[in-house]
Amino acid sequence: MKYVIEHLEKRLYKWCFLEYKHVSSIVGKGNLIFTNLNKSQAEKLKGFGTCYTKSVSAINFEKMCVLDPEADKALKSKDAKKFEHLVFGGILGDNPPRKRTKEELVLEGVERRSIGKEQFPTDNAVFVCKQIVEGKRIEEMEFQDEVELKVKEGESIILPFRYVLVNGKFLISEELLKYIKTRKGF
Repeated sequence: MKYVIEHLEKRLYKWCFLEYKHVSSIVGKGNLIFTNLNKSQAEKLKGFGTCYTKSVSAINFEKMCVLDPEADKALKSKDAKKFEHLVFGGILGDNPPRKRTKEELVLEGVERRSIGKEQFPTDNAVFVCKQIVEGKRIEEMEFQDEVELKVKEGESIILPFRYVLVNGKFLISEELLKYIKTRKGF
């Protein structure tokens, strides 16, 4: 299975970069494709996957499926036989969600699947989908909605997204965790 991230932000924000880097460690550089990048963004991401400046809509990968929280059908393990490319919108989430995947990742004739209506960080969405196509049922996974990160004494940040739990801990890269805790202002 190839995992395609259609970058939909104007810039390659550090948050996105760190999530994309984490996705590469989850699925492997050879299984990750970034699309819709400018040349500078492609240069920054080339060590983590294959990079295209074209949109996924102009590339026409074989047997694509778009992951969209608004899709009617759920992603199932049997879909691994049907699809070769799972396409994710590279979007920094909003609270409340603005449903940008449905609006900005329009691919004519391409099927859509969901892993739930909740908004996942990109790395978590990819991790969950990888687990599903490798045979695990979503009902067998544990999730946590909304994560509170303690920044320092008396200060914390709420991440209003759904995270998968791995060995009882929510999935996030150590680099992103450090970045969030030391970032000035939100």
